[in-house]
Amino acid sequence: MIERLLSVGNVIIDITAHLDHLPVRGGDVLADESSIGPGGSSNLLVAARRQGLPAGYAGAHGTGPFGELVRAALAEQDVDVLLEPTAGADTGYCVAITDSGGERTFVTAFGAEATLEAAQLARLTPRSGVAVHVSGYGLLARTNGAVLTPWLGALDPEVVLVFDPGPLLTAIDAERLQTVLRRADWISCNEDEAGLLTGESKPVDAVAALARHQSGVLLRLGAQGCLVQPAGEAADWLEGFPVVAVDSNGAGDAHTGAFLAALARGATAAEAAYRANACAALAVSRRGPATAPSEEEVDAFLDIAGGAAAPSGSEARTEY
Repeated sequence: MIERLLSVGNVIIDITAHLDHLPVRGGDVLADESSIGPGGSSNLLVAARRQGLPAGYAGAHGTGPFGELVRAALAEQDVDVLLEPTAGADTGYCVAITDSGGERTFVTAFGAEATLEAAQLARLTPRSGVAVHVSGYGLLARTNGAVLTPWLGALDPEVVLVFDPGPLLTAIDAERLQTVLRRADWISCNEDEAGLLTGESKPVDAVAALARHQSGVLLRLGAQGCLVQPAGEAADWLEGFPVVAVDSNGAGDAHTGAFLAALARGATAAEAAYRANACAALAVSRRGPATAPSEEEVDAFLDIAGGAAAPSGSEARTEY
């Protein structure tokens, strides 16, 4: 049973801009809206916390203004910060541009969050009841892959490891990637990432391939919902909820955070995935990266949609 979530992923600052269209090369376009706030693993931690799961950030953070913003925002959401700031470096940032169709384009500049040291990790000893989250960003050679990989491999077997490979997974050292995949209890990814990991073009085939690692798999399919397959069990397809999507930034993190929080309350994987779909649907209907809804908002949304548990029949499928 999951009682607490820790993330050793990278919490960075998101500098977001919403545009009608991307500029041509060398051009300039005025933003309709913009914001500056925590992103990266912060979105997952906040989503889980808003769904009632205690959460903590176990990654690195800086001493400059961006680091201060990260710590203040996490404290406001009741997310614990477990490590001391890294002296002499500020937290990095991501410029996230969203066009009128809701599609995102990113440029990331790493900072203190990419300087995690083995000595810092050695002070963290998660035990049974803890879920540890790591993203593919943290496994890159330019970030924390060299220190995170052996630490993850040495985790107590009772610790639940949740791995989100992210869009830069092809830049992760192949041996390092396989080490984490073999240890992961849950792999949470989108359709493109699943295809890159497995070479399979069909989501159901990708899930089956990922499940051979003896991991549970949560494959996010956007408006189509998600596929979920606990280790050693059959897969379920949980359909999504129809909403007007205005910003998909942070939706995957909101989905995974809500899924873990539901598992922590004793939900089955299918029930947790159904609730995660609702959380993500609400998140994409709002502007900004940190738009994960509260527990009460998801409950109200599901009441209107027809129930708080995973549906049966056409909305929960095991055949494709």
